[in-house]
Order: sequence, then structure tokens, then C-alpha cells
Amino acid sequence: MTKMDHDELNLRIAEMAASVTWDASVPDLMTEALAKGEGELTADGALAVTTGVFTGRSVKDKFIVADAATADTVWWDNSAAMRPEHFALLCEDMLNATAGRSLHRQHLLAGADPRHQMRVTVFTETAWHALFIRNLLIRPEKPTSGRADVTIIHLPSFKADPARHGTRSDTVIALDMSRKLVLIGGTAYAGEIKKAVFSLFNFHAPAAGVLPMHCSANIGRKGDVALFFGLSGTGKTTLSNDPERPLIGDDEHGWSTDGVFNLEGGCYAKTVKLSAQSEPEIYAATRSFGTVLENLKLGPDRRPLYDDISLTENTRAAYPLETLPAVAPGGVGSTPQTVVFLTADAFGVLPPISRLTPEQAVYHFLSGYTAKVAGTERGVTEPTATFSACFGAPFMPLHPRVYGELLAERLRQSGAHTYLLNTGWTGGAYGTGQRIDIASTRRLLAAALSGELESTQMRRDPVFGLDVPLAVEGIASRLLDPRQCWADPQAYDAAAAALQARFATNFKKFDPPAIQAAE
Repeated sequence: MTKMDHDELNLRIAEMAASVTWDASVPDLMTEALAKGEGELTADGALAVTTGVFTGRSVKDKFIVADAATADTVWWDNSAAMRPEHFALLCEDMLNATAGRSLHRQHLLAGADPRHQMRVTVFTETAWHALFIRNLLIRPEKPTSGRADVTIIHLPSFKADPARHGTRSDTVIALDMSRKLVLIGGTAYAGEIKKAVFSLFNFHAPAAGVLPMHCSANIGRKGDVALFFGLSGTGKTTLSNDPERPLIGDDEHGWSTDGVFNLEGGCYAKTVKLSAQSEPEIYAATRSFGTVLENLKLGPDRRPLYDDISLTENTRAAYPLETLPAVAPGGVGSTPQTVVFLTADAFGVLPPISRLTPEQAVYHFLSGYTAKVAGTERGVTEPTATFSACFGAPFMPLHPRVYGELLAERLRQSGAHTYLLNTGWTGGAYGTGQRIDIASTRRLLAAALSGELESTQMRRDPVFGLDVPLAVEGIASRLLDPRQCWADPQAYDAAAAALQARFATNFKKFDPPAIQAAE
């Protein structure tokens, strides 16, 4: 098959499909989705859908085409390769599969900064997926002109052939980084579309001097920008949604020499155990017209059952940013003043907050540590350390050193203060200790964002080498020293040493000479 450019792909699909609906509005997409039985209307006007077998990303079915542009740049330890000839066959077969189908095409933007923006065309066979991606990417005020930078063909009904296409199964997420072309088949989980855009951005952004980040960002009254990095369950979305600090974005950003910009125009929030009391802004967004609710069951009153995880714990809501009450205009912010790395340490040994040197910041960025607790996954019976480079390894195609060096440069240029905020356990590991209360976490975060901690006397943690405040107004001094919170200090020492050893073992795979001193 001859390699087609984006215009040729668009023309081919338009010729083969029975119909292609262009940039349908939210009401039109809602109407079609309901008419075709793709979902249920909630009492508040949201669309509740299910994603079938796949209720999360199919990590082992994601591939990157190995070609001249990727052979020596992609971190293949972290990515599966697909031969160009297999991708060509897959593309041809998926194009043929569009014959006679009714498709939706959405023209959208990724990147709130026009200087670092991608024009994205998404073809999909269901109205609800078109609504999903319309909610999550940036909706242009006027129809986009010129050729697309990115084309995504999304056909959940298509089944890949491992023998013919070089896949692992009949599910496939294949990215041609050179052509910025994505093929998704065999899965209805909508997050694959969103993360494909992020993966493309993360591959290309560093070449333009932009640090791509899996983080949330908000902005204070004085224009002070804060970034929040963290894996699932660490509080990234909860802590960045603050009515006093308008949200720039909740998941994917770029940091250029001019400041921070959101990659998206919406939010993809987890909704498990959501309540109006714990997260009022997100709760209200799930009850807005046009919001897509993934795998959330409805009660007899047709309202979401947030505590029902019978389909999956990974229940989600996709809604536009403007659904929230406090949003930064334009999705952009100035150079960050504060960077926060969130971790939920289930071993109960990390301090609740620590100030990091620039070298330590890069070390913890590359480490991307949190801990899974017992019961979250089959077979997990005790806390398990989890390391995900750059707090988003599955979406970072280049070697983590590339992103680490960019972060180091940005921190040097900005002078941003960096903190490690532990939202996990104290007084013992999960099952023995207790979760650090949210009020204390918010108070410590406020102290970091206000600059209060920069003038606070610190102690050096003897195990992790971190600077920990000796006192913070409103916080019990005992909480600031996790060793004091354990009934058995020797047991704390053993647990802390074991976690530090895990950090050191994980970090060996990076071996970046410029930041070895941080270890």
C-alpha cells in the first residue's frame, strides 16, 4: 500500500463510507447516540455508556511503528514495535472496513498555545465516541482550515489479525509517529483515543523545546501557576480542583519557555465513590448535559451510582472544561512557580511533605513513585511499590532521560520550588496505619503554594535525604516526622530502608550521569 497523507486518507474514507457526519454538535450527537441505543440518558442530561470487555487501556496491544524516525529515539524497553509493512496492511484493512459504514468525523485541536498546536481529525463509528473526543479536545471557534496534523481512525468493531497485522490479539492501538496517524480497533474504551493524542504530542514536543507533562495545573490569584504530577489515586484531580485557583487543565500539559498550556479542552475524571461533599465541582460536572459517563450504572431514578463498581473501578466522566466553575481563560498560564509531585505511600514511611532540590526533583520525576494497596488488584495482599517514569510511562515514547533533562532545564530557568507531597499512610503501612487526612494535606499544600515553606526551618531525613519542615502552623509536629508516628520505631526503620532500596533499584535503569548525585 502506498503511504497516503492526511488529505488522501480523509478522501479515501469519504469515498468508501456510506456517510460521514462532519463536526456534529453535542445535541445532535446525544440524539443519535440515544436513537441508536449507544447509551442511556441520565436524569440530568448526561449520556451513560458502557465499553464492553475493555474498561481500561489495553496496554499490551499498543504498538509504535519502528521506522527511521523512531528506531533510535523510542524507548523500546517501554514500547512494543510494529513493522511498517504490518502497519500498512492494518491501515488498508481498516480503510476497507469503513466501506458502507456511517461514520463521524470531528475536527479538533490539541494544544491551547497556537505555537504548539496540533489539528486533529478523528473518524469513529459511534456517536458517543465522537461526543467523548469533542468534550475532551479543544473545540475550535471556527472550522479548522488546512490539512490535519493528526488523523485517528477508530473502529471498535474492527478485529485485527495477529498473523497478518503483527498484533498480539484482535485488539490494536497502532501509532505511526512519522505520519502522526493512529489506528484503533477492537476496543470501545474511549480513553485510547485521548491517550493516543497525548502519546503523539509527547513524542514530538521535545524537538520543539516543549516539556510534555502528565499533570494537572492551576493558577492562583496573583497569577502563580502550580503543577501537580501524580499517578492514579494520589489526589491529582482532587487537589488541583480548587475554587480559589482556576484550573488550567487536569491531565495533560506542555511547558515551553513562555509558560504552561493545556493540551486538552476537557476533563476525564475518575468517578468511583464520587460525592458532592468530597469533590463538588466534579460531581456537578457529571450531572451536566452532554457529559459522557463511562461504565457508571444508573439507579431507578436514572442517576449515577458512584459506589457501584460492578463493571469496573475505572468509572469515568468526560466533560468540557467550561463545565467547571473556575477555569483559567484560554487554557494557558505563566511559568510555574511551584511543582508538586504527589505520591500515596502505602508503606507509611515518607514524610507528608518534603522540599526537593532541583536534582532531587528530577530523581523523583524519573522515579514516578506511588504504592498500590491490598485489594486494588487480584493477588495484591500487601502494599506494592509502583514506579512509572515521568508519572506517565505508558504515554512517554522517548527515553525518560529526554524528559528529565527538559524538566531540569525548566526548573533552572524558572526557579520553581518543588515538593514531594505524600497523600498516603502514616503510623504504619496500609492495614496498620491510617491515611493522612485530607485537611492536613490541603494545609500542607497551601503552605507550599503560598511560599510559606521556603522560610520554614527544615530537618534532613536520614533515610531519603529530603528536607522536611519542623513545624507548620495547624499541623501536629508529630505528623511531620513519620518515624514518631509508628508504635515500633525499629519497624519504621526497616520499612523505610526497604522502600529506599526499591527506589535505588528502579533508578538504575536510567543511569543518567548528569543527575546521579540526586540518588
